[in-house]
Amino acid sequence: MAVCARLCGVGPSRGCRRRQQRRGPAETAAADSEPDTDPEEERIEAGAAALAGAGGGRGAGPSPPPRCSLLELPPELLVEIFASLPGTDLPSLAQVCTKFRRILHTDTIWRRRCREVLHRYRHILGLWQPDIGPYGGLLNVVVDGLFIIGWMYLPPHDPHVDDPMRFKPLFRVHLMERKSATVECMYGHRGPHNGHIQIVKKDEFSTKCNQTDHHRMSGGRQEEFRTWLREEWGRTLEDIFHEHMQELILMKFIYTSQYDNCLTYRRIYLPPSHPDDLIRPGLFKGTYGSHGLEIVMLSFHGKRARGTKITGDPNIPAGQQTVEIDLMHRIQLPDVESLRSFNELSRIVLEVREQVRQEQQQQEDGAEDGDGRAPQSPREPQRGPAQPSVELPAEKGGGPADGEAAAAAAPAPEQPAQSGQGQPFVLPVGVSSRNEDYPRTCRMCFYGTGLIAGHGFTSPERTPGVFILFDEDRFGFIWLELKSFSLYSRVRATFRNAEAPSPQAFEEMLKNIQSLTS
Repeated sequence: MAVCARLCGVGPSRGCRRRQQRRGPAETAAADSEPDTDPEEERIEAGAAALAGAGGGRGAGPSPPPRCSLLELPPELLVEIFASLPGTDLPSLAQVCTKFRRILHTDTIWRRRCREVLHRYRHILGLWQPDIGPYGGLLNVVVDGLFIIGWMYLPPHDPHVDDPMRFKPLFRVHLMERKSATVECMYGHRGPHNGHIQIVKKDEFSTKCNQTDHHRMSGGRQEEFRTWLREEWGRTLEDIFHEHMQELILMKFIYTSQYDNCLTYRRIYLPPSHPDDLIRPGLFKGTYGSHGLEIVMLSFHGKRARGTKITGDPNIPAGQQTVEIDLMHRIQLPDVESLRSFNELSRIVLEVREQVRQEQQQQEDGAEDGDGRAPQSPREPQRGPAQPSVELPAEKGGGPADGEAAAAAAPAPEQPAQSGQGQPFVLPVGVSSRNEDYPRTCRMCFYGTGLIAGHGFTSPERTPGVFILFDEDRFGFIWLELKSFSLYSRVRATFRNAEAPSPQAFEEMLKNIQSLTS
């Protein structure tokens, strides 16, 4: 009773039981679905009765009019009262009785509290790319119960491209305080600790850890490296026999660990989708040779498709266009036996590249296109000579092995000779792949180019390749110069607050993230 009286000043709770007795069963059930013998409420009533008995020996007089208890108020009114209380009082209030605890689970109370706090942090909700040199990353900031949490999404362990994404919290904002919030760093293995968020502008913010000693481990840097290696690669250094791969892994650990979760983030958007897209655009994961698995964003731009790196490496950094596909130049693969010959595939692709070069020259000279016929839609099966497609970038020195996989939302056309079964596919002899579990049938292929470069993004160049559409969730790319194959698989995670406000905003975002590493 005393708790109830302090909260709203409406008097003792004894009237609650009387009023329930005057109600019919249906009315009582509608007012409170909990049993009438809730021990917490009986405890409150017992306290009220004891206080009333203590005053019973006084002289008789007119009985005071019955006063209303907080427990009698309609749930809608209780929601309004509880929503106006300081957030720090709500946990104690939930312990008063079952009815209060049940009402405090109402979404309306917490949505209102989130709005009060989110006026300061509303701009950080959405999808972000951290500035970690060439490596980049993928962060999704969401409201989760009493917190705003920044989840870092990581690819599965190499080379398991079809496995789900991994994720871990980097920071959280506690929403309990009215019109204020506590920022906590979640990096490391010693639990939440003091952090700070600075909102630079609408599409950029930074985080800072104020207690970086929480990131250290008792075994020093050697233990930290072993732990990071197990989390990042799912193995120990002894399991990695390739010397160049060991160097790349150690380099990444040294580079990324120096930030200590003090990072700047820039907003990114998921690509917009259109009915005419070859497949549904989005995020894909796959391996890039010794660099392991990386995240790529597939987007469509008229007659071309582009793969932009969201995570990267010292050869091709995050933000660069790793692949580009020419959707107007489709490639007809030879039969399986002929496809096993790398020289045969190379001959076909180089012929298409020459055709593309000649068409570009004709356009520059103001000549009419080819034979004057209208270009074929990428969804129409092509009969006749092969034509080129868009470029996809790769890396020099340890070329990509497994890349990102695009998923197809709309059904792609089948090869005409296969009666809806797809065309048999096999990698040519001599083409390396870190993942041998690739599909053995494909729907269609296009000419493309891939970006390769030396360490430090030196001497970048686009080289010819083949884009292979396997199904709605996977595609591949053969890098001719590297004799390497990348298998890409769709990221199936759902990201909130990640849609671009307009196609123009998405295009501008792509330019911005590319300019940061150019």
